[in-house]
Amino acid sequence: MRTALLCLCVMAVSLSAQATKSFKTRLSPVPIDVTMQATIAGSGTVTALLTGSKLTLTGTFEGLKSPATTAKLRKSPTRGVRGPELYDLTVTQATSGSIDGTVDLTPPQIADLQAGRLYVQVNSERAAEGNLWGWLLEKR
Repeated sequence: MRTALLCLCVMAVSLSAQATKSFKTRLSPVPIDVTMQATIAGSGTVTALLTGSKLTLTGTFEGLKSPATTAKLRKSPTRGVRGPELYDLTVTQATSGSIDGTVDLTPPQIADLQAGRLYVQVNSERAAEGNLWGWLLEKR
């Protein structure tokens, strides 16, 4: 009886350690000035599922003024501030399409994700330093 109870406890802890957490962002144009209005536009969404250390991202975008070239998962010191690239994501090379990728996060990167410091950035031909971006926030 004790052995069965111990096995159930171990299984419960194991399952809770692998619980999936869900994050989401709305992609919107990076901050722009009047001179950039002709090159930056669009919108989209990305959902991310964290299971253990594996983060799986899927999303869509539309309305770019030039084809997307790259999509990156990046780390910011705080929301709304640019930060360094962490991982490449797969993006459709068009003015609308999909974004996806699966990455293995380190423990500090998981902490950054949970604190809202990881974001997705989509670059395009006419906006090589960023067209759309959005911070991944935990769905509650």
